[in-house]
Amino acid sequence: MIKYFRQTLDFLLFSNLFIALCAVAQGLVTYQLLNVKPDYYVLRLLFFSTLALYNFSILLAKPKHPEKSPFRRVRWIFSHYRIMISLTLIAVLSCLILVTFLSLQSQILIAFLGLISITYSLPIFTFQDKKFGIRNIPGLKLFLIALVWAASCVLLPILELESSQAVTTPARDTLLLIAKRFLFIAAITVPFDIRDLFQDRNSSLKTIPVMVGEKNAYLVCQGLLIAYLILLFLFTSSFDRNFFGIMLTVLLTGWLIFKSSWKRDEYYYFLYLDGTMIVQFLMLLACNWLPV
Repeated sequence: MIKYFRQTLDFLLFSNLFIALCAVAQGLVTYQLLNVKPDYYVLRLLFFSTLALYNFSILLAKPKHPEKSPFRRVRWIFSHYRIMISLTLIAVLSCLILVTFLSLQSQILIAFLGLISITYSLPIFTFQDKKFGIRNIPGLKLFLIALVWAASCVLLPILELESSQAVTTPARDTLLLIAKRFLFIAAITVPFDIRDLFQDRNSSLKTIPVMVGEKNAYLVCQGLLIAYLILLFLFTSSFDRNFFGIMLTVLLTGWLIFKSSWKRDEYYYFLYLDGTMIVQFLMLLACNWLPV
């Protein structure tokens, strides 16, 4: 029984289906906070685009001997290569179909974010006869990841709402939602870079932990979450159920990041830390379902 559970969990986590579900959850968080009905074309696009981009990134970064990798995730992915290719192709085709149902503004945003995501790992620049990608620019990796997630899960739903349902969100509220989501995603991304600290140093990848050190990187994580809470308190007109749902999620995330300082298991990162994106939506639902 445990064996089959482990195999199912590996499939969900390492095929990137789970992180794609996290993207859907983050889209639902936006709709919940705006108190509007979700657009299922947008949610489907978030799922398939995340699946396609994450699979593309990991397949592009294939090591010379994946079967000898210290990471279970890498060994699983390249021992199930055909499954990964099939999922990626299905995701890409689904994206091409779904994007035709969206407004021109949304299509432009998707094209822009897709360009950033695809060129993220590609060695398109040359310096001193050495090829490198956008992610190799010092400190830029964290910014790009958080920006793409925030724009995809906040700005895309808002643009489509304004186009299809004539729902107008003030620019101030849009910027606040994007800023808070940026801080949240950035905070849960840094621990992954801490985990890969030694590998990133060897590959000359200037992530936040490489530049400031492991201990200071954990302080950066908590600082990002504190900044999130400050924005939450300063720009909240009423302490409603959504407020408490978000606050509880941020506190839980801070605790999980603190625990990650000695947790090195891959499941802790890909299930628990990434899972906070789903927990955030579930916490909002739970708080809104509670009796007055």
